[in-house]
Amino acid sequence: MPLALLALAIGAFGIGTTEFAVMGLLPDMAESFGVSIPLAGYATTLYAMGVVAGAPLMTALGTRFTRKQMLTLLMGLFIVGNLLTGLAPGFGLMLVGRIVAAFTHGAFFGIGALVAADLVAPDKRATAISLMFSGLTVANVVGVPAGTLLAQQFGWRVTFYAIAGLGVLALLGVVLLLPAQRAKAAARLGSELAVFRNPQVGLAMLMTILGFGGVFAAVTYLASMMTEVTGFAPSSVIWLTAVFGLGMVGGNLVSGRFTDRAMMPMLYVALTGLALVLAAFVFTAHNKAAATVTIALIGFFGFATVPPLQKRVMDQAAAAPTLASAGNIAAFNFGNALAAWLGGLVISARLGYTATNWVGALMTVAALGVAVFASALERRATRRGRVVTGGSAAVTEQPISPVTEQPVAH
Repeated sequence: MPLALLALAIGAFGIGTTEFAVMGLLPDMAESFGVSIPLAGYATTLYAMGVVAGAPLMTALGTRFTRKQMLTLLMGLFIVGNLLTGLAPGFGLMLVGRIVAAFTHGAFFGIGALVAADLVAPDKRATAISLMFSGLTVANVVGVPAGTLLAQQFGWRVTFYAIAGLGVLALLGVVLLLPAQRAKAAARLGSELAVFRNPQVGLAMLMTILGFGGVFAAVTYLASMMTEVTGFAPSSVIWLTAVFGLGMVGGNLVSGRFTDRAMMPMLYVALTGLALVLAAFVFTAHNKAAATVTIALIGFFGFATVPPLQKRVMDQAAAAPTLASAGNIAAFNFGNALAAWLGGLVISARLGYTATNWVGALMTVAALGVAVFASALERRATRRGRVVTGGSAAVTEQPISPVTEQPVAH
């Protein structure tokens, strides 16, 4: 694999660390600024909102640049955002820093996935995408615990300085290692928007919202579930999170390899496995050993959905994929927020912490249904998408574009 993928993976590692490390830093941040824990939680909430808003906005603004130039700009903003978060003298300015960092998230992964795929042969595209995303999965295993340890030893601000340092490494990697001739420019904004007329693009994003979102219905409340239901000590949550992260790493790498061979079958297997594991978690959450294994499997099957989901969007929007690719990253985060909200509703209804697993399972089953429907629609379009032309002496078949419903010229 090209060395340039390492630069993308480092950037993904830094972004994943800054997204999730806040969970372990909130008490110290709240104390530092003299605010309550729920108010300090806006550092997470506004980050997620920044990802959803920033992915399409930054991608649209970047249509005049090459992909390499845009990745360079995004890592520059990422550095600024994390430095601002660490240096902020007040709570409001800290939140501004979080939003600035969040605005780079979706566009980096969206554009980075396209660049990663363009660096390798067509039959290795999903593997390359999974290698870039491995930085995000490793962040949950290494980056988040390391960030928490740094905060405990030197203060929470040092964690954000260290994350900014990761951004510098990624920036240097993009500048020095990424071939400019392969980091081609995005299409015009009009062309980028036009791909959304293809219903398959919307269906692919809906799979993303429901499929990976189902994971967060369970893991958002993992700490409370493990301490209140399973009986783990609060200190055990750190290594349980690492177990989840290890599952994510394995699922991402395995899925990347098999997605290159059979994308939709891999997606069916991942979604089916995830739905079954989430449903099982309702019962295994009452046993420490069984719960630990289930958490690893949720991470495995959950992130096994990512390479096929991202590649599906890129394939369906192949004519102008940049905005759609970044939009799918926003869809991941929207699904996470939706699942967390739905999980909160069932907890508020006093159905118990384990009921959130049913929410996740149902969302994943819905995603599987959308995937089956999309595939059936695609097969139907393929059968109908051939028109017979010519006279009595010769007959030729001409494919019809699923976007414009007009014959495609050869």
